[in-house]
Amino acid sequence: MHRRYKELLVEIIPSFIYASEEADPEIIGPEIDPDLCVMVDPLDTSELAVRSLYGYTHILVYSRTLARPVAAVVGDIFHHVQIYLAAMDQDGNDRALMITADRVQHTLEHPSRASLPEALITNYLMRPAQRFGPLAQQHEFLAALGAPSEDQKAKGRIGVDFGSIGLCHVAAGFTDAMIEFAKGFAIWDLSPGHYILHAAGGTVTDLHGQPIPLDYGLNSLSAISQAMNVRKKFIAAGSSSLAAEIQEVLHQE
Repeated sequence: MHRRYKELLVEIIPSFIYASEEADPEIIGPEIDPDLCVMVDPLDTSELAVRSLYGYTHILVYSRTLARPVAAVVGDIFHHVQIYLAAMDQDGNDRALMITADRVQHTLEHPSRASLPEALITNYLMRPAQRFGPLAQQHEFLAALGAPSEDQKAKGRIGVDFGSIGLCHVAAGFTDAMIEFAKGFAIWDLSPGHYILHAAGGTVTDLHGQPIPLDYGLNSLSAISQAMNVRKKFIAAGSSSLAAEIQEVLHQE
């Protein structure tokens, strides 16, 4: 799959640095020191994809000159919404949209503005010991999520989601927030969705409430290799107010 991605990418981008979790960064094309770094995860949730349940593919294009992403695409293999993407336009503005199976485009610019007691919040909780166990110990967070909303109904919900697609679901308003506090996401899992949610008007912070910058420090091959080994814990939300509500009740070890 990596070989096929390289073949297709070089038709669009003559020279770039190809980065993935499977190998060291590789320079593709004639330039000795290309500006663009293309980060690829060909098949996220592969253990579910082989069961025909869920499967996603991630691409992030990062400008080392601008020190930020300029494009990202997250593809959904099995569902009606097939593409989530973001890109910088000619005026320097970030735009996000999604494309359905019938090729209809929808602009992403109004993420959810729900408050915590009425929010649907997701987490990658599939692994019993590494993920679900720590989530079950978040008593204050779960109590706040399950508290009655303004109409005295318990509307808060916790759900499962995966990698960058989880942040795309927040960008589309399908969910209200995604949290990762146990192990952290690797850059290839986080950064495409991070950029798409940013372009849609959402927010991504660390567990202390500080915004996670789009500058990933990918200014050399060694820096790219180092970034591939770093995991980040985060709160991704449709609004900064919801992110702050979550941060206040999320226990940090």
